[in-house]
Amino acid sequence: MSTYTSQAPDPTDRAIHAGSPQGSSHQDLQVRRWLEIGGVIAAVILIAFGGGSVMMSMTGRGIVKRELLQQKIVGAADMNRKALAVEAKQANLPKGTVLPNCDVSGKQISDGSTALCFASYMRIHALESTGGKVYSELPQYASADGLGTNDPEKALKSKEELVENPQRALWVQETALSTALNASYMADQLGLFGIVVGVALLLAGIGFGILALSGALRAHTSSVPEFVRKRLNRLRAGV
Repeated sequence: MSTYTSQAPDPTDRAIHAGSPQGSSHQDLQVRRWLEIGGVIAAVILIAFGGGSVMMSMTGRGIVKRELLQQKIVGAADMNRKALAVEAKQANLPKGTVLPNCDVSGKQISDGSTALCFASYMRIHALESTGGKVYSELPQYASADGLGTNDPEKALKSKEELVENPQRALWVQETALSTALNASYMADQLGLFGIVVGVALLLAGIGFGILALSGALRAHTSSVPEFVRKRLNRLRAGV
């Protein structure tokens, strides 16, 4: 009477089967699938961030333009290089004074570039009014001779209070207005930078998506790094 005895599978058989071309092909297929899924996810994220960056940047630039137009700022007749050069010479401004190289004469301030140009002309006008002196160089109090003084005893008084130098007040106003205009320029440029970055992200995301969805990895099985295969196998095995 014959008996049947079952034998445990030989470990070497499993090793041979795992190392067979069929097992290797299955592992490569799994690796490619994971990589393609990761490519699609990366593409979606890049496209989402790129689109959001473009929309937010365009909205920001629109707000800057709208706020500037609401102020109804128009360049004065002398806000051009030729006229300003004549004024600066007549006011005896220091030779090192940098004059604007832009023109906004008769133009409405509607964007960051024109706002920056207008602010640069405001600075020169303030220098012409103070004889080429900036805020820190002006005396604190007004005096009878019109030159100003830092001595409270020589300062003019109004109702027992010292009179501030009006030229210093002029510089305070100029600084406040020019700072607002310069901030508009900065915001406008940041919006432009955001649009450029957003477009770059969109293009990168579209490229990732095309590579992943077209199955570009399938044509290059051997290009998958061995350490990537091992890592994915461990993740599937729960190690």
